[in-house]
Amino acid sequence: MNNTKILLDANQLVREGKYEEYLSYLTEDSKWVFVGERTLLGKEAVRQYIKEFYLAPPIFDMERSIEEGNFVTATGNISLKNVDGSYSHYSYCDIWRFDNGKLAEVKAYVIEKKP
Repeated sequence: MNNTKILLDANQLVREGKYEEYLSYLTEDSKWVFVGERTLLGKEAVRQYIKEFYLAPPIFDMERSIEEGNFVTATGNISLKNVDGSYSHYSYCDIWRFDNGKLAEVKAYVIEKKP
């Protein structure tokens, strides 16, 4: 299975709110870097992030992906539900690094869309 397909399968689990199944796609020492915001180190940190920020399964689409070696760059849009029930909308560019078929690291550039 190629890395883009692995990413698509993992993303589908997030859309369905199957977060524990999604986490099985990550390495134990997975690293998430949200450029200019925060860095998450390890699968448990990602689990806590999901609990805090995914009040409902995010709505997102991957518009484009480019795969080279152990890397997949993906661009798209994501909407996250806020505490008040409204949604915030973002554009993203994620650069994923894979290790033995698992999501090992992401550098995420996320920009909020202003109305």
